[in-house]
Amino acid sequence: MKKKKLAVTVLATVVAGILASTSAVAAQKNKLGMGEAPKVNASGVGESETFSRFIVRYHDGATARNNKAAVVKNATTALSRAGLSRARAASGATAAVGVTYMRKLATGSDLIRLSSKLDRASAEAFARQLAADPNVAKVTIDRMRHATAQPAYVPNDPYFAEDHWHFMAPNGTPTYNGVANYGGANVSAAWDVADGTGIVIAVLDTGITAHPDVDTSLGDAGYDFITDSYVSGRATDGRAAGGWDLGSWTNTAPWNTDPQCVSASRPPANSSWHGTHVSSTAGAELTDNGVGESGIAHGAKILPVRVLGHCGGYDSDINDAIVWSAGGHVDGVPDNQNPAQVINLSLGGSGACAADDDAALAIAQARSLGAVVVVSAGNSGADAGNYSPASCPGVITVASNGVTSRRAYYSNYGSAVEISAPGGGVYANDGSSGSQAYDGFVWQAKNPGATTPVPVGEINAATAYGGMAGTSQAAPHVSGIVALMQGARLDADLPLLTPDEVLSILQSTARTPQIAPDRPIGAGIVDAAAAVAAAVNVEEPCDPETEECDPPGPVATPLTNKVPVGGLAGNAGEVLYSFEAQAGAVLSIMTYGGSGNVSMYVSLGEEPTTDAYDSKSTRAGNSETVRFTAPTAGTYYIKLTGTYSGLTLVARQ
Repeated sequence: MKKKKLAVTVLATVVAGILASTSAVAAQKNKLGMGEAPKVNASGVGESETFSRFIVRYHDGATARNNKAAVVKNATTALSRAGLSRARAASGATAAVGVTYMRKLATGSDLIRLSSKLDRASAEAFARQLAADPNVAKVTIDRMRHATAQPAYVPNDPYFAEDHWHFMAPNGTPTYNGVANYGGANVSAAWDVADGTGIVIAVLDTGITAHPDVDTSLGDAGYDFITDSYVSGRATDGRAAGGWDLGSWTNTAPWNTDPQCVSASRPPANSSWHGTHVSSTAGAELTDNGVGESGIAHGAKILPVRVLGHCGGYDSDINDAIVWSAGGHVDGVPDNQNPAQVINLSLGGSGACAADDDAALAIAQARSLGAVVVVSAGNSGADAGNYSPASCPGVITVASNGVTSRRAYYSNYGSAVEISAPGGGVYANDGSSGSQAYDGFVWQAKNPGATTPVPVGEINAATAYGGMAGTSQAAPHVSGIVALMQGARLDADLPLLTPDEVLSILQSTARTPQIAPDRPIGAGIVDAAAAVAAAVNVEEPCDPETEECDPPGPVATPLTNKVPVGGLAGNAGEVLYSFEAQAGAVLSIMTYGGSGNVSMYVSLGEEPTTDAYDSKSTRAGNSETVRFTAPTAGTYYIKLTGTYSGLTLVARQ
């Protein structure tokens, strides 16, 4: 055995909009309900929280869209209408509440800050007054998020056999500590095919620290997106070059007495070095070098992006970082010279994510640039649909399982979750309490410093490792496996998979847990070897010039899972859509919003008609739902008929 301590903490999973507490708790995925999307998103806001930062998005063509003075004037007017123009200080005196324009965000929204913090009721009242302006498309409170934590090829890293149950085959073979392993991700069997070479994984977290067993070659190429000096720990406000972790401790002044920073559920603590641990799992840990631990996509490059610091991290900073990491432009920041094909977000917090929220828009931009966005489900043991970014459309939300394959007691769950991965069960037999188990954690590199990082030259490479557990640890397993899949494609001279193709392969190759889940955790437990094999064996389109091809299917507009398509209109005609369904998981197809009267007809494998279909929904109005509780894998065709406008269509599985 080696010199690691079992008294490890369960990773916390949000910052300034991230999840809080242990890494074992992550986030939920928001699903849009029926009716129009609200212009104000204040879901999940706690009664005791206070807020001074707001994200406002104006419609295209509005005067304030590109006019800072107009944004400030409109916000000042909204404060007055809400009766919040003056605030009472601790001395009892009152003072005018000022509005400061912060910056334009990558999504096109504007960030403003008030000179006084508002409680929940006042913040919601102010947001409603802002949203009452018909030129305003959306108002969101800028919230703080927190961090969430028999092989074909065996590297020579000395701790691999002892620690990495989560990389092993889930075939019941005993771990180093004698536990039957049914929860591993089968990573080592994938290394015969790929190591992730040619792929960049952006890890949006606390940053990375220098370590003798960690590849930090893109440390200077990364970026620190934290704008608030109170959160970043720098002397002044503003962003900075380099993705380095300066420390995130909260057990000294001024953070240890700030109720918005520490609490009973999030007590004062040393720096977590969360980003280094997460990055190491994804692939930064140097592998087959005869030292320490191992990383999944060890041939890939890790781009560290700092978005979490003291107390967590703000949504506005995280959203800009998502766009930048994928290669998008962010005002005031040099363009990223190492665009990521995979983005890992082991962070989150309460509140559902609507399709028109800035987080969802940032994710959509990243996806349009080809990036696969992987997020932790959250560590609250609750429905992930009520957490962000776990509930945002277009992300791959990852739950956590332990060595027995049981859902970790802390892991969020539900229809927002796409897949599970090893994150550690903490206790013996993956129970919800009892004695902590060595195999209850994911072990990787950590800096030994309590507050600021210990310089690399003073780190003992034989001892500077630590265990963490949480959906924060599960997510980088999937991110690393996605990098293996894409790297295998490059090795085979094949084009990279789209984000939707990646998800389809991950889910179709996932394993059924040995222990039946007590709550839904997606398609099953990720299987690296199976996913990589499937990635390079995707059937290429039939070439009619050289082979006999099946007749083409109906021409239809494809739908992406859980991504609403809005603004639809019809005038007594017919429009056809399609959706690629997986077997088994419940499939729901819905329309809502707008005006008029739409009807929906659905068939598997062929175009439906109003007379021939597998299922239909023809209620009066625009709220239609067709549900298949045990769908067959294949293409479902959705036909909309009628006269309607402003309609939204979504398929969810």
